[in-house]
Order: sequence, then C-alpha cells, then structure tokens
Amino acid sequence: MINILLCGNKRVFDGALTELLSITNKTKESIRCYIFTMDVSRIKPEYTSITEEQVAFLNEVVKAKKEENEVIKIDVTELYEKEFGRCKNENAYCTPYTLLRLLADMVPNMPEKLLYLDIDMMANGDISELYHIDISDYEYGAVKEKYGSYFIWPDYINAGMLLFNMKKMKETKLLEKARNLIKTKKMLFADQDAIYRSTTKKLLLPRKYNEQSSFKRQDTIICHFCKRLMLLPYPHTENYKQWQIEEIHRELKCYCFEEDLQEYRELKEKFENRIGEKTHETR
Repeated sequence: MINILLCGNKRVFDGALTELLSITNKTKESIRCYIFTMDVSRIKPEYTSITEEQVAFLNEVVKAKKEENEVIKIDVTELYEKEFGRCKNENAYCTPYTLLRLLADMVPNMPEKLLYLDIDMMANGDISELYHIDISDYEYGAVKEKYGSYFIWPDYINAGMLLFNMKKMKETKLLEKARNLIKTKKMLFADQDAIYRSTTKKLLLPRKYNEQSSFKRQDTIICHFCKRLMLLPYPHTENYKQWQIEEIHRELKCYCFEEDLQEYRELKEKFENRIGEKTHETR
C-alpha cells in the first residue's frame, strides 16, 4: 500500500482528480490517499473544506481502478487554528493550506511512511519506484528546488514532493521545529523554508521525482506544474496547472497526459451532472 498525502480546500478538486487519475492509471500497487483540509473562511470566503461529495467521488474513482484504493478526508481546522491561526505566515506566498503538511505528526494513526504531493502534480510513471526508496536513515527524501538551489542554497529543496519518514521526523522533532518557525519568524517561502531550516538529515533525490521544468524527459515519474520563469518573448512568469488543458497545450507544449486528462473531462462532467441533479432535487 502506497500512502499519499494531499492538502487543500474545496477548490483543489480538479487538481486532486487529475493527479489521482494519473497515479492510479500508472501505479500497480494500491494507494491510500489522505486529504488534509480545513475551513478558514474567516481569511477568504473561498477557503472552505473539500466537500463530502467531492471526496466521495474521488474515492469512487480510485476504487474503480482497484478496490483496495481509497481516499480519506481529515479535517484539521481545529488543529490548524490552535497551531497557526493568525500567525506570521498565515498570508504567505501560497495559501495557508500549504501549512497543513506540517501537522502530519499530530494527526493520529498516520502511517510511518508518507508521500506528500502538491495538488499541481501528475504521475508520468509508476510512483512505487519513488515510494519504495529507502529513507530509513533520513527524515525525508526531496528534490532540489530549480531556482532556490542556485539563488538560496545549493541543497535547497522543493517541498512539492516530500517522501516523509514519519518515525524519524518524530524522533528529531522536525515538524515541531518547523511549526515553531512558522509561528515566530516571517519567511519568504513559509512552509518550504521552515522544513529546510528544521532538517537534520535529508536524502536528495533525482529530478525525475519532481520535474519542475521539462515535460519531455521520458524517465520522469512526477511532473510538477509549478510557477516557471520564462525569458521569451520577454522575462515573465507563468503558472499553468494540469487541469487548464488548453493552456498547457498552447503554452507548455505538454501532451504527456492526454489519456488522463480526457478521462478527467468525462469524470468532471459526470460529477457536475450528479451535483446538479442533487441541487435540483432539494429545491
């Protein structure tokens, strides 16, 4: 069983659906996906928990691939408010949902090995190759950040993919130290900086496990649709996500996930029709 952690709110449904399709379509082993979510609509009205209907549909989709697969929703609103509510980094460069992975050691019954993935990632191969890397002597495995490893520190990591050794992290109190940093020190890249600064021992992994630039490398296992710096026709950034299908075709020239994305289109329509029917019935 491969244990995966995603984090987000109601608006990550498209990311979760595309990502889980890409994983279950290519991975032979069963997966169990935990989704940490919360309601912090006090910050923004759209910051509400992923819905029961969304999670039930995701669970239905992955079980159609393999009966042992499952998606589990874990609401950590109370825990978040206790640890991070109105802290220095609550309005950092990303949403406060990026902080939820820092609570993994406080949530009961989480597995000892856990693959955290950002919601803007797609599997281009069987993720069991990544999951079964031996990290028994390390707190986590990660890939270098494509810009940060040049401009911040040579071993600076991208926290979009983190292979957690929960047992070791609890021993070294990595996440506890990271939480303390989040609460006391304003940081540019909040959660990512906090994890990096709190690390005792990490395993740096090949870029194919968190490819942040090219979609043309055939050995890539995880593609990351993160923000990119483009030099032509003039210096600018772009931030297209995998469910923005026309944009990734036109701007990124990415055609790696056509079967996954076609299935996503069909399933998204099915979900919307189902929700529409339920709404009509309650009127």
